[in-house]
Amino acid sequence: MIELEGVPELIDPVMVAAFEGWNDAGDAASTAVGHLNREWKGEVFAALDAEDYYDFQVNRPTVWLEDGARRITWPTTRLSVVRVGGEKPRDLVLVRGIEPSMRWRSFCNEILGFAHELGVEMIVILGALLGDTPHTRPVPVSGVTSDPDLARTMDLEETKYEGPTGIVGILQEACTHAGVPTVSLWAAVPHYVSQPPNPKATLALLNRLEDLLGLRIPLGELPEDARAWQLGVDQLAAEDSEVAEYVQTLEEARDTAELPEASGEAIAREFERCLRRRDVGGPGQAPGPVAESGDVPYLRDTSGGRTRPPRPPRPDRAEGGRPGKDGPGSARPGGDGSGEKDGPDDPAAGPGGGPPAE
Repeated sequence: MIELEGVPELIDPVMVAAFEGWNDAGDAASTAVGHLNREWKGEVFAALDAEDYYDFQVNRPTVWLEDGARRITWPTTRLSVVRVGGEKPRDLVLVRGIEPSMRWRSFCNEILGFAHELGVEMIVILGALLGDTPHTRPVPVSGVTSDPDLARTMDLEETKYEGPTGIVGILQEACTHAGVPTVSLWAAVPHYVSQPPNPKATLALLNRLEDLLGLRIPLGELPEDARAWQLGVDQLAAEDSEVAEYVQTLEEARDTAELPEASGEAIAREFERCLRRRDVGGPGQAPGPVAESGDVPYLRDTSGGRTRPPRPPRPDRAEGGRPGKDGPGSARPGGDGSGEKDGPDDPAAGPGGGPPAE
C-alpha cells in the first residue's frame, strides 16, 4: 500500500516521466524533466528503493561533500509534483530516474501504483533516440501510443514496432494494460553528435509537450543554449570536409522527405505556442510549486537534484571512423560506442530515424 500523506490533493494531474540510459540519447529526455522540475521548483516526495532495481556495479552510487560531511547519492527513480499556474492550474507529477537493471515489471507496477494513488489522468513518457537527422534542421519529435482511440483523438501515431525495447516501451505497455492513457514522445538526436547535453533536442521535447498538454512551459536559457549548441557543431563540422559533406547529404534527404508535408498545421502549432508565451509574467500566469500553495509540506529527499557538469559537443567517430563511412546506425543509443543500432525502438525508416514505436 502506497501512502502519500505529504502530498495534497492534485488538480487534473498528468505524469511526465523520463529515464536515463538506453532511451535517452544525448540525455535529452531526462534533461527535459529536470528542466520542468527546476523551473517549477518541484519537491521530491517519494523515491523507489534503489536496492530493488539497480545493479550498483552498473549504476554506481556517488559520494559528495556537504558542509564537510560525506554524503552518498544512490541511483534510483524519484517523483516530485509541480503546479502549473494560470487561469486553469493543473499539476504535473514528474518522474525522473535511471533505467532499472532488474525487476522491470515490479518497477512499472510501483510507478502505476503512484499514478493510481495520485489520480493521474494520463502518463507522458519522454525518450530520445539516435537518428539520421541533421543538426541544422528542427529536431523531429514523434508522438506514439498503443491506444488506437488515443491515437485518433490526439493525432498521434499508433505504435507498430517489433523488436528490442527499453523501459519506456515496457512502461507504456504496462500503462496500456492497466487502462491508463499513455503517450511517448521521442526526439531524434543526430547520431554523429550524440554526446550530452543536447539542448536543442530537449527544447523540441518541451515544445511538443506544450502542444500535447496545452501548457506554457518557461524555457529559461534553453533557446540560447540550443543556438549555442548548433553553432558549436557547425564550427566543428566546418573543420572536416567529410563531416560537412555528410551533413549536407542528410539535409537534402530531410528536405526532400518533408517537402510534401509542408502545411498550415505546423504553422498553426507554432502560432498557438507563441500566443501562450505572450503573457509570460502576466497576472495570474506565473507557475509555482505545489509545496508553496498549501500547509502540508512535501517529504524532501535531500540526496536528489544533483546533476552532471555538461560536456562540450563534438561529432562522434565510432571506432575511429567518420560519419559517412561508418554510416547511419553505427552508434549506440546514448552514444557510448558499443556498436548497437540506432535508438531503442527505432525502425530506422529514413531521414530523422523514422518514428519510434514505443
